[in-house]
Amino acid sequence: MNDVLKHFDYKTHYQTDAEEFDYFEKRIGPAEHEERRVREVIISEISANANLILDVGCGSGWVAKEFLNKNKKVISLDISKKNPFVVNQLYQSKNHLPLVADSFNLPFSSDSVDCVVASEIIEHIIDPKEFLSELFRVVKKGGKVMISTPYKEKIRYVLCVHCNRKTPVNAHLHSFDEVILKNYSKEIGAGKFQSIIFGNKALIFLRTHILLKYLPLSLWQAVDWLANKIYDKPLHLVCSYEKN
Repeated sequence: MNDVLKHFDYKTHYQTDAEEFDYFEKRIGPAEHEERRVREVIISEISANANLILDVGCGSGWVAKEFLNKNKKVISLDISKKNPFVVNQLYQSKNHLPLVADSFNLPFSSDSVDCVVASEIIEHIIDPKEFLSELFRVVKKGGKVMISTPYKEKIRYVLCVHCNRKTPVNAHLHSFDEVILKNYSKEIGAGKFQSIIFGNKALIFLRTHILLKYLPLSLWQAVDWLANKIYDKPLHLVCSYEKN
């Protein structure tokens, strides 16, 4: 892993990634269902009083789509130029700001944002502690940093045909559980840490999304709880770091 991190130029990688791959392609089947579930859990944990939301690694812009309709202000931030530009075209509003910036050096003063969302980002980050520290810096007192990531992911590697080095699939550099992410909360000075573990590999294998997609979040979570009692293989982790 050290060799992988040593040679990883994350800025060039994700700028090129946004040009080569379509983050706005419509998902179908289990992938669409699981993405929707992650988003619903994050949304449920964001305070109704959060008026300015920073979406770090905005991707397809689902945060803007969700919260601009609720008369919130949203900053869609990405290291690539393409994604914020397209998100802004899709969700035009006086309350929406597209921004190209590096999440390790956010162009905001401390204590300036009500909520930071970084969904499916931290597993791609070279230094998770530094990343979380910078996100936490800009959130206001009483605000939250929301993180989602795969749960206890077994990282797979392939041999790159270009550099002949071991390369992680999907550029996932780290695997997390609730203990690892809670330990970061102490290091960055978070006053309160919460984690939600959900999803189940067996439910994906059995293609239960065909029926479960019609259920509300509370019933999804009940089905998850039962499934993980039988087959303990959860898929997703959503955490929040609150600033006192």
